[in-house]
Amino acid sequence: MSKKNNQLSGPTIQPRPAMRPIHRVKGMKDIQPGNYDAWNFLLRSTFKLAEFHGFERIDTPVLESFALYERSSGRTSDIVTKEMYSFVDKSGERLALRPEATPGIVRAYIEHGWFNLPQPLKTLWYGPLFRRDKPQLGRYRQHHQLNFDIFGEAGPWAEIQLLFLIHELLQDWGIKAQIDINSLGCADCRPNYTNELVKYYKEKKHREQLCPDCRRRLLKNPLRLLDCKEPACIALAQDAPQIIDYLCGPCKEHLVKVLEFLDNLGIQYNLNSQLVRGLDYYDRTVFEVVMPSASAQRPLALGGGGRYDHLIESLGGRPTPACGFALGLERLLLNLEPHKVAASKERPDVFLAQLGEGPRLKSLRLFEELRQAGLAVHQSFTKESLKGQLAIANQLKVKYTLILGQKELLDGTILLRDMESGSQEVVDLKKIKPILLKRLTKTR
Repeated sequence: MSKKNNQLSGPTIQPRPAMRPIHRVKGMKDIQPGNYDAWNFLLRSTFKLAEFHGFERIDTPVLESFALYERSSGRTSDIVTKEMYSFVDKSGERLALRPEATPGIVRAYIEHGWFNLPQPLKTLWYGPLFRRDKPQLGRYRQHHQLNFDIFGEAGPWAEIQLLFLIHELLQDWGIKAQIDINSLGCADCRPNYTNELVKYYKEKKHREQLCPDCRRRLLKNPLRLLDCKEPACIALAQDAPQIIDYLCGPCKEHLVKVLEFLDNLGIQYNLNSQLVRGLDYYDRTVFEVVMPSASAQRPLALGGGGRYDHLIESLGGRPTPACGFALGLERLLLNLEPHKVAASKERPDVFLAQLGEGPRLKSLRLFEELRQAGLAVHQSFTKESLKGQLAIANQLKVKYTLILGQKELLDGTILLRDMESGSQEVVDLKKIKPILLKRLTKTR
């Protein structure tokens, strides 16, 4: 057969088209290897301290009814009008990815009858939230949040417990932040203040400086004029009437008690008359944890919260006072002191090295046996060279390294190396566990 025929009879292989890589969605972030040390430090310390204070861990679904946020956060809130990821599913129900945690927690409180549990009920929630907002410093379209809530406590003691907990957490994390606090009053006194606020902003010289969003807020929700991030609106808010001057007697007394308790505890705070928070359900006390930022026009908010005594009732539950606060994990991570994270890492006691297939299988069983005995053991079963494994043991700064080779496997022994002195001894494999437990108990 000719060369030409050979070419014709052979299969034709078409080159595969080059595939374009798929990138992550805008505003989302991957948590990469090595980044979880700081996350674990934050979460472990939070869960431990929350347990001491009597907070119980709860969770809620990522998907909720759209109506839940429309009724709680407010139809005119930025969350509902601009930021929420919502869609209609195949059954025609309108759903939303949770943009905040509190409405879902309150829904669960009502739906599962938590009011029948001993009150006040203290809950801890942790999870991701989703907002289609312009990505900011430490705030992504998917971000993570810690929520602490107290249900069934009407007095200022609820705020004090939460603010004291915030103070303790910030100290544990080494974050020097400021606590801003204000009162929004109640349904009796807030309308008088709102009227004065509208009068101020409706003055021609003020109204003309408002951004388009604030012109709409002036008609629909005047309090949010104080929460705008536009430079011109920030400047206008400086001279606006202060709500503290319009508080009724009970609201003023409540705020004074909160501030007195903070003074007695030695917790520093800033009385911020422009702090309103961006949600409809808050009343009386509101607060934020803020840090100055060179790259932001306003202090960077690490978290915030306040009292929401009427939210449970507005969502169909029985009247129940409540108070809560939230902290954003990504923004906390930006402000952590590295030495705090490094000091929190647990150092393993023992490294288990092996040489060969048989010793590797035996090491797997030994690894589990030592772990079950409560020893902090590390290994690198994928590495074959002893030099490479010992390098990892040195990096981890373990006290002891166990070395199991073919000869040791046949003899029923194992090498025990003291990583500080460099001394090495042959030990009966069956006795290695009690020997390690005895030596490590002495050094702890």
